[in-house]
Amino acid sequence: MFRISDYMRKKPGICAIPLIIFMFCTVFRIGILPVYAADEVDLKAPSALLMENSTGKILYEKNSHERRPLASITKVMTMLLVMEQIDSGALSYDDIITGSAHAKSMGGSTIFLDEGEQMTVRDILKGIAVASGNDAAVAAAEHISGSEEAFVARMNERAAQLGMKDTHFVNSNGLDEDDHYSTAYDIALMSRELLKHPDIHNFTTIWMDSLRDGKFTLSNTNKLVRFYEGATGLKTGSTSKALFCVSATAKRNNMHLIAVIMGSPTGQTRVSDASALLNYGFANYGISTVASAGESVGTYPVSKGIKETAEVVVASPFERLIKKGENTQVEKRLVIPDTLSAPIKKGDRAGKIEYYSNNAKIGEGDVIFNEDVEKYGFADVFMKMVRLWASGGAKREIKAN
Repeated sequence: MFRISDYMRKKPGICAIPLIIFMFCTVFRIGILPVYAADEVDLKAPSALLMENSTGKILYEKNSHERRPLASITKVMTMLLVMEQIDSGALSYDDIITGSAHAKSMGGSTIFLDEGEQMTVRDILKGIAVASGNDAAVAAAEHISGSEEAFVARMNERAAQLGMKDTHFVNSNGLDEDDHYSTAYDIALMSRELLKHPDIHNFTTIWMDSLRDGKFTLSNTNKLVRFYEGATGLKTGSTSKALFCVSATAKRNNMHLIAVIMGSPTGQTRVSDASALLNYGFANYGISTVASAGESVGTYPVSKGIKETAEVVVASPFERLIKKGENTQVEKRLVIPDTLSAPIKKGDRAGKIEYYSNNAKIGEGDVIFNEDVEKYGFADVFMKMVRLWASGGAKREIKAN
């Protein structure tokens, strides 16, 4: 069986020279990309979208709800279902997946999985994320659901749950089939969901790796992973119908962007389009941390407790997407009951904090107690009276009465 890695070992000089030339050209091409300002993004792709991950806010869109074939970006959903199985404990990275005749029959990009060949889930994920293996995607689908058809039903069900109203899957890998389509907006939704599983970056950020004890070389189909600063993935795709597509993700200065390109005419314009969108986002937007988890908002009186006050802190961080140059001031308003009574446990909800910009509410979150306060009993009251008496406080209280 022909394998790229075998050919490279036999002809290292022949393979190395074009690889070096390709890498140089790719670096040069991406390196000279300008940083686009607002309204200056010029894309070759007919459909595109840029989304900020933490807020889901759309920063740029072009025909983002137009249904189009999506090629191997389909595998974002395949990887999402695999990661959900792993995170739920139903699947582990060391579980063994056995290749089937159906998986072996896949065309396009493959890892040349033989019928009966066994690989770990970890290696199958590498095959999907790095090499875009159509056979690897089918093998994972069959392992999880028993058949690719059953797995595809789960893909469509999950798409509906995510609000992907203009998406329909027919297979698990993205090979061209009638009625297999999505949109730039829907792809951003499922990409955002996949990013909730941070371990996926252990696969989507691999530039080069290998399978079969080093005998089969993998090279990432997403060149941005190697040449774009902060790139975290996510998945490329190309077929004769879909042309060149990518869901490109990158993170800088605590801001994670998702750039979706569909139908770009060439592999080079796919890279330049995605880079232009990401450059636009990083040049014009940023994440401002308004409140951090554990940030103190003060101490508040507690009745019927062995302590008279308790510290209250922000439960969860609140971050705001801002356009650079705009007003970043945020007013914080606390909503806490006038009376807080013991017993109190650390982590109990004390109230909420609301965030306002220009008198408009932009978000809210819980505030919680940062310490325990036990309710006082008879012994606590008695000891308090003893201390007051010893200090003369009891006599003063009697006189006052």
